[in-house]
Amino acid sequence: MKTLPNNIVLRPRFVLKLNLSSSSILNEFEKTASNHITCNRLDEHLFLKIKPNNIHFWSPQLHLEILSTSKESCKVYGVFGPNPSLWTFFMFIHFALAIAILVFAVWGYTNWSLHKPYFLQLSSIVFMSFTWVSLYFFGRIGKQKGQPQMTELYTFMQQTIAKCTL
Repeated sequence: MKTLPNNIVLRPRFVLKLNLSSSSILNEFEKTASNHITCNRLDEHLFLKIKPNNIHFWSPQLHLEILSTSKESCKVYGVFGPNPSLWTFFMFIHFALAIAILVFAVWGYTNWSLHKPYFLQLSSIVFMSFTWVSLYFFGRIGKQKGQPQMTELYTFMQQTIAKCTL
């Protein structure tokens, strides 16, 4: 799998332009089975996931959207991501930290303008900001742990698309 130019990305994306019909690709994914990967289809969307017996906390999934550009060509939009419930939890924590930082900032500004002590609010903002940055690095570590499975999903996708050309 080729590396992305932007190393900050936590959910890598790619686009493939193929000279194949979208229906042939979608049908091939439905027919193809793997020992380690499941494939779920919803209209033009495919969700490639690691089977439960090989899954770990950081196991990724590959979401493919296959859109026709003409009768015999299509574009495949792919995005790697964590388990949706894990991603939702991560976003909830980020949102909660952002709200808490704003609350402590307003509280601290109020105390500062009233000439009252504001060390507690300032230290809380610094601690929560550090926690927010730590979450980013925690996500990066998780992405590295899921890298072998990302490669496995991407290789499975390439092999399945290659079967359509035969």
